[in-house]
Amino acid sequence: MSPSSACSQLHSWMRNEIATCSSGNRTPDTGKILSDTADGTNWAAYGRTYNENHYSPLTEISDKTIGRLKLAWYHDLPMGNSVSGPLAVNGVLYTATGYSVVRAFEADTGKLLWEHDTHAAEAAGSKLRQGWGIRGLAYWDGMVFVGTQDGRLVGLDARTGKEIWSRMTVGKDDVRFISGPPRAFAGMVLIGNGGADVGPIRGYVTTFDAKTGKQLWRFWTVPGNPADGFENDAMRMAAKTWSGEWWKYGGGGTVWNAMTYDPETDTVFLGTGNGAPWNHRIRSAGKGDNLFLCSIIALDARTGKYKWHYQTNPGETWDYNSAMDMELAELTIDGKPRKVLMTAPKNGFYYVLDRLTGKVISAEPIARV
Repeated sequence: MSPSSACSQLHSWMRNEIATCSSGNRTPDTGKILSDTADGTNWAAYGRTYNENHYSPLTEISDKTIGRLKLAWYHDLPMGNSVSGPLAVNGVLYTATGYSVVRAFEADTGKLLWEHDTHAAEAAGSKLRQGWGIRGLAYWDGMVFVGTQDGRLVGLDARTGKEIWSRMTVGKDDVRFISGPPRAFAGMVLIGNGGADVGPIRGYVTTFDAKTGKQLWRFWTVPGNPADGFENDAMRMAAKTWSGEWWKYGGGGTVWNAMTYDPETDTVFLGTGNGAPWNHRIRSAGKGDNLFLCSIIALDARTGKYKWHYQTNPGETWDYNSAMDMELAELTIDGKPRKVLMTAPKNGFYYVLDRLTGKVISAEPIARV
């Protein structure tokens, strides 16, 4: 097939998909899209698929064809801070700029289909100083999800851009905010928060029903005041690794970016951040590993129940957090297939973990130590 013929067929397919989607006659099976790593038709999540590989299997653009690329269309965006990587679902592109202004475009023509302003800048107040806008979006069954600097998670109709629901995920007047992309899976939306660099914050993630916005479960990443009781056995275990009156300082451990879902085991993986404050001697009297700071945590996706953890920086005091992207894969190691999680956090090591057990397979330095 000639390049011009291929382009013509691709454009024809995209127009049909856009027309079908816009007419409301078809909602894609999002779970199937996010599970299928071989089909490059859509890019429906921050990392494209559940495995967060950020990789497209499409082959139309290669070292042999790249010289024929040319501008198809453009759209001027307002000047400001960040522009998130777009999602592509059924021939429609969704992207966010600045403080969570979401737009939808026809991928084929660049036509602006809708624009939704969450008015996060007006609501965030002093929190505007802490972040740089929104890093990404999530998609699930005809809805687009975006977090805001003031701490809301907002669900939008993917066809019209109208708000379907909005939930505040943070406490009144605290310094938590959202800058990371939500993750959607199995009819749920998962979001974490930032803020541990500037205030007494205790980290957590929260899941919501994608359709209704109803809160389903919340997992705290560090223990609170023992006098108040612990939410679960995981927090009771973690408290044994803290010292002094850590709860007065918050503890930290925010999940401001890294979250990944494994549909094979129905597991959510979290990458947690630094302590609050950074200094271990202040935060925990200089004692203890301080779980689950700077850790990879595996949870049951349906309930939020703890499965396992691996801590990359025990007793963290350098802001070497583990909130960097995590990728899932199957590798052949010593002649045997292994289901692994891979991540390169701030401490300069590249980790390969058995994602079923959390055991370390390898941890090699990627920077001068």
